[in-house]
Amino acid sequence: MSDVHIQHGPSLPVQDLAAYRLPPDFRGRPIWHVPCWRLVQATLFRYSPSFLNGWRCTLLRLFGATIGRRVIIRSTAKITYPWKLEVGSHCWIGDHATLHSMGEICIGDNVCISQLCYLAAATHDYSKPSFDIIEKKINIRSEAWLAAGVFVLPGVTVGHGAVVGACSVVTADMPALTVSVGNPAKVCRQRLEKKHSD
Repeated sequence: MSDVHIQHGPSLPVQDLAAYRLPPDFRGRPIWHVPCWRLVQATLFRYSPSFLNGWRCTLLRLFGATIGRRVIIRSTAKITYPWKLEVGSHCWIGDHATLHSMGEICIGDNVCISQLCYLAAATHDYSKPSFDIIEKKINIRSEAWLAAGVFVLPGVTVGHGAVVGACSVVTADMPALTVSVGNPAKVCRQRLEKKHSD
């Protein structure tokens, strides 16, 4: 019978969530702003009729978001901290999109963020037992399109006019005017490449 080596876990914890602490001023606003926004989002925002895009944009502005002109944002979209969100003009933000703006999210003009997209502007340092939170700004440049179900990781920039295909996971910057798909998303072609007819 051969000996079986059993590897025991480390003597120190690799993840101790009891030691987790949110850094001072991480929220960017007094702590009471968070439950106030959550209440507004769960009621006045969430149950507003679909055509009241201006109303939802006004609510976001009241909580510190920078929102451009004629932005369409669905009532089922979720925004974590509006005061860390900047949206340009003529943008569309689809049903059940989540803008997890614990870090800054900056969206240019004429951007389409389709339904079920998730933009995560913060992560955790898994190398520390205290599981420290890290915010990393997400930039979605003007005229980009994130198709349905795209997941964007912290710190990523999606370039001007870039397209990211449905259900893709964006782990790195996407160049301007490219089409990317997959997990992780990879460039598969140029957005404006010429199509040759037979």
